[in-house]
Amino acid sequence: MNLWRFLLQFIILVIIRRLIVIRSVLAVCEYSITDENKLYNFNLAASSKKFPHGVRSEDGFYKVSSNGTVVWFQLCDDMIFNHDPPRCFDCWECGGSSRCGMGCSALMSNVISDYPVCITIGTTPTITIDLIDKRNPQMGIVVKMRHNGPHANCSLTVSVVCDSKRVQGPQTLERIGLCNYVTQLRHPSGCAILVSSNSSGSGWFMTLLIIILCLFGGYLVVGAAYRFFYLHIRGIDIIPKLEFWASLPHRAQSAFMSLVQRFRGTSEGHQTSYSPIDY
Repeated sequence: MNLWRFLLQFIILVIIRRLIVIRSVLAVCEYSITDENKLYNFNLAASSKKFPHGVRSEDGFYKVSSNGTVVWFQLCDDMIFNHDPPRCFDCWECGGSSRCGMGCSALMSNVISDYPVCITIGTTPTITIDLIDKRNPQMGIVVKMRHNGPHANCSLTVSVVCDSKRVQGPQTLERIGLCNYVTQLRHPSGCAILVSSNSSGSGWFMTLLIIILCLFGGYLVVGAAYRFFYLHIRGIDIIPKLEFWASLPHRAQSAFMSLVQRFRGTSEGHQTSYSPIDY
């Protein structure tokens, strides 16, 4: 009994934590905008057949350099280094010397006095998303991340240009001001998905319906698991409130017939309230 209870609690905890992690990643990289009764939806973290990681690099990071400055970054997540890790000093704000680069989403290295020095320029919680061109949502989106360090406020801006035919990593790196960097890449994830082209309001209704169905399904699964493991009920009786769900069709039919009878009674009352006129 205790073993089953422990396993059930463990499974529920793992599922909840996994859903929280997935939702946090998806929420960071979701963006929607309505333009001329058209809803454009972007989801950089959404997987596809060709790109299971979405816009995120399968290597765990992107890398671009210019004039001795090297920038590592990852979109929609923290960086992971299975190869070619950053080798620079002062990496305490982004994982420390043993895990340099794995505690932030963007890291910059500059050579100072012949030593490469790391500076964190972006973290995942600070990511914001906007359109490249507000007049043309299909062009792509801009992902900006920042970090407020002890010496300077830094940022990295990445333009994800819509390109449905190919993927091209960052090629150029531009510095604006003291510690703000700009780069660009091309990826199919930067292309908008046209969700709706009318203003009928059916989109919010379908969303509400899906939420209700998901909540109902979760209620049935949790209730059935509780009755199975804790109450030791077997068979079809593990469904919670089975009698209520089984009686729903009959109740609906009774309510409908009652409504019909009331309507007929009202109609007949109106017809008999008038007396015939003799000419």
